[in-house]
Amino acid sequence: MILYTIELTKTEVEELKQIISKGSHTSQTFRVAYILLNCDKGKYSDKVTNEQISKVLRVGMRTIDRVKKRFVEEGFEAVLERRISSRVYEKKADGDVEAKLVTLCCGEPPKGYAKWSLRLLADKMVELNYVESISHVTVRSVLKKTNLNPGK
Repeated sequence: MILYTIELTKTEVEELKQIISKGSHTSQTFRVAYILLNCDKGKYSDKVTNEQISKVLRVGMRTIDRVKKRFVEEGFEAVLERRISSRVYEKKADGDVEAKLVTLCCGEPPKGYAKWSLRLLADKMVELNYVESISHVTVRSVLKKTNLNPGK
């Protein structure tokens, strides 16, 4: 296990104290500022153990380790700001699938049913090979977007 030691400069300590004392910041920013100030091994702070920080701030030891690691690897500014998600979500329903769904919804429901349900629509879309798989939640969002309600 790699141990990360943090030595803050005087300007970094002053900036962290300013974050804590005034201004409106996210709770994550406050938490990171407190963790960095207490983990500092430099000449501008008191020596506090991770266990003491964990008890006082009510955060896990792993959180403290992640903050220290991010500070060492990415720098002071990066640790204070939230990361932007890099995950890319793939849309299941494009324009063609939406058009087929709307057409299906406007048609007659299957025999034995008075109206289309979201699950019935999702199952029928798969049965007709319009899509490989689709959830009733996706069907709901498409119909909501087009102001269609299968319950009417």
